[in-house]
Amino acid sequence: MKLGEYRPSRRQILSGGVAIAASLSTPIIAAGTASAQTPKGTEMAGNTTTTKDGVEIFFKDWGPKDAQPIMFHHGWPLSSDDWDAQMLFFVANGYRVVAHDRRGHDRSSQVSDGHDMDHYAADAFAVVEALDLKNVVHIGHSTGGGEVARYVAKHGQPAGRVAKAVLVSAVPPLMLKTEANPSGVPMDVFDGIRAGVAENRAQLFVDFPTGPFYGFNRPGAKVSQGVIQNWWRQGMMGGAKAHYDGIKAFSETDQTQDLKSIIVPTLVLHGEDDQVVPIDVAARRSIKLLQNGTLKTYPGYPHGMLTTHAEVINPDLLAFVKA
Repeated sequence: MKLGEYRPSRRQILSGGVAIAASLSTPIIAAGTASAQTPKGTEMAGNTTTTKDGVEIFFKDWGPKDAQPIMFHHGWPLSSDDWDAQMLFFVANGYRVVAHDRRGHDRSSQVSDGHDMDHYAADAFAVVEALDLKNVVHIGHSTGGGEVARYVAKHGQPAGRVAKAVLVSAVPPLMLKTEANPSGVPMDVFDGIRAGVAENRAQLFVDFPTGPFYGFNRPGAKVSQGVIQNWWRQGMMGGAKAHYDGIKAFSETDQTQDLKSIIVPTLVLHGEDDQVVPIDVAARRSIKLLQNGTLKTYPGYPHGMLTTHAEVINPDLLAFVKA
C-alpha cells in the first residue's frame, strides 16, 4: 500500500487497535550533567553524547553517581520525559536514573536515517559508554521494550553492564501479522498510522492519547487533559521522518531471537486491556521465549499504565530491582 492510499477515520483511531508506543509524565526537569569519565573515542558535552555515526543523543542523568543505575527507554513517538514519574520515584529511593531521547526524537538530532532497532540499541549503548554505567537495570516501554531486548541481546551480555531488564507493555516478539504470526496485527493498521503521520501528525497525536493509549475511550474513564496535552507536546517535538520510519521498527522487527538470548532476570509487565499492544500478541508470547522471565499482568490496565497507574507500577518495579 502506497503512502496516502489509506486514510483512517477518527473512529478507527479512537476505537482501538495497535499503534503508538510511548507514555507521559510531568513537565521537564533540568537534566543532570555526566560526571563519569568519557571513554576514549566517545564525544560528550554536557548532557549529550555523539554516536559513532555522528548523531547527538540527549540524556538525563539524575541521582547519586555511585548508586546503582537504572536506564529508561521511551516509546514511540515521545521522549525521555515519558519517564519523569518513574525517575523521580527511583531517585527518591536512592538510585541513579538515566534516560535518553531516541535519535530523531525531541532533543536528540533529527537525522534522516537509522530509525531501526539496531541503531536504537547502539545509541543507548553510546550513552552507557559515555557515562561508563555498569550493573544497570534497563526498563523499556512499548517500542522502548523492543530497544531494551535488542540492547541486552547485542550489547549487554556478558560484559557486566546489564543486571536486569524490564519490558513494560512492550512490542516484542513481533507485532505484525504474518503466516508465522497469525495472531499479529494486520499491515493496513500500520499503514494507516503512517498515513496519519504524513498527512496530519498533529491531529493523530491528539487522537491516540485521547483514545486507546490511556484507555480514555473506555466507559467511566477519568480523562486528564494535561496528560493528553503533554503526550501531544512530546510527540510534536520529534521529527516526522523518525516517527514515520519508526512505525516499521516497532511493527515489523522480529525479536524472537533477542528474547531467547537474554539470560539476565527479566520482568514482563502488561495491562490486560492494552488496546495498543495487545497482551496476547506480546507479553504472553514473550514470556515463553525468555530464559529467566517473570510475567505480571494487570486486569483493566491500558497501554499507558505507567502514567495512569504509576502508584501501582512503580512499587512493582522497585521490588524487582531490589530482589
